[in-house]
Amino acid sequence: MIPISDANRALRFPFVNLGLIILNILVYIYQVSLSGSLTLSQTSPALLQFFYEWSVIPAEYTSGRTILPDPPVIFLTLLSAMFMHGSLLHIGSNMLFLWVFGDNVESNMGHLKYLVFYLICGILASGAHILFNIGDRTPSLGASGAIAGVLAAYLVLFPRAQVRTLLILFIFITMTRVSAVFLIGIWFLLQFLQGLAELGLPRPEGAGGVAVWAHVGGFIAGFLLVFVFRGPRKRFEHGDYVAGPPRTGYYG
Repeated sequence: MIPISDANRALRFPFVNLGLIILNILVYIYQVSLSGSLTLSQTSPALLQFFYEWSVIPAEYTSGRTILPDPPVIFLTLLSAMFMHGSLLHIGSNMLFLWVFGDNVESNMGHLKYLVFYLICGILASGAHILFNIGDRTPSLGASGAIAGVLAAYLVLFPRAQVRTLLILFIFITMTRVSAVFLIGIWFLLQFLQGLAELGLPRPEGAGGVAVWAHVGGFIAGFLLVFVFRGPRKRFEHGDYVAGPPRTGYYG
């Protein structure tokens, strides 16, 4: 299921959400300049160094030692990693989810609170990844942890929302509407089950994958924090609650 749009109209222009999408795209363009490949299929020494400098590497946090001789301040990677991506598909899917769901969450919270909420969810998502991958030296990068927090917030704020979705079942392709509870709930359940299935499994040094525990951690963080960051609630025409009158390596 691929979300295309939702039925809610944001009551504020999503300046922050749009800015986050643009910033992610600009960072990806810079990565392409280092790789020489739009899909990052060619991993140049410059791109590898960029990944090891600015991604979250669990071993650096659990051991207190950096892998590179002259790295940036380690804790900065908790922020920088959430604006990096490992492939065109990676950034494309992340930005699509952020585009569909982020504007309404920003509309409810307000611009500044939404930005703080997004960043905190991303940081806590990386914390969850570090916790479940102690000693791993593989770079972790991506916006999915922060976006998982946005999905959780959307689920709480707009439980009756309908999402226009592209449904693909083998050769059968159709456009349909599904509830946000179903779409987001299934997504989270799959992440959680995959995380449980991977617990205790050995991982070869440097092997990549999907940072599912970052997704789970970001979602749980967002589900809890939305009650702190949500704005005044007002019933709107679609029957969901939105803000008042307008004044928006491991792949995560």
